[in-house]
Amino acid sequence: MKLYTFFRSSASYRVRIALNLKGLDYEQAPIHLRRGGGEQLSPAFKAINPQALVPALEDGGRILTQSLAIIEYLEERYPEPPLLPGVPGDRAVARSMALLIACEVHPIQNLRVLNHLKKDHNQTDDDTHRWARHWIDLGLSALEQMAISASKQGKFCFGDTPTLADICLVPQLGNARRFGLDLSNYSKLLEVEKTCMALPAFANAAPEKQPDAD
Repeated sequence: MKLYTFFRSSASYRVRIALNLKGLDYEQAPIHLRRGGGEQLSPAFKAINPQALVPALEDGGRILTQSLAIIEYLEERYPEPPLLPGVPGDRAVARSMALLIACEVHPIQNLRVLNHLKKDHNQTDDDTHRWARHWIDLGLSALEQMAISASKQGKFCFGDTPTLADICLVPQLGNARRFGLDLSNYSKLLEVEKTCMALPAFANAAPEKQPDAD
């Protein structure tokens, strides 16, 4: 398997965590999102992923895109250890936590959105960071309450084993810190993060551990 990735991309970070939790070997193909105006915009990479986004996973001659679709593929092809609970209702809860981040928070504070705000709407770095903090805070506040009130309490967002929810949470907390968000109101999520980062699968997927980290 080959993962087209960028060390700081939270979506790539999710897939690295999932691959590690599954114990799968993979080759990294770094795509630098800033160098030379963005390597993801090159014709060569657009031939791999027309969206010009990372991650993309090549497996058996097939290219898969979108981090959650990739993780669901890994879950179906390599079911052990499971990244979703066994009961349908519980799976829906874990997915809802993950989608809160992957669909509601992350897309409107990723690089291309912030670049658009700067270039086409004359926003400064301070403006875009304030924008990012607003949406991250809104999402994390909801996720904190969801985790606290979850029907299955445990060391992770939902229960005592890591799920898709935790795979999405940890990279988003890294983004939150990068944009200067005060995380003191999220004690449950910070406890979950601490538990996650004690696991090699999470720790080894961290941006600073990647070969393309700069």
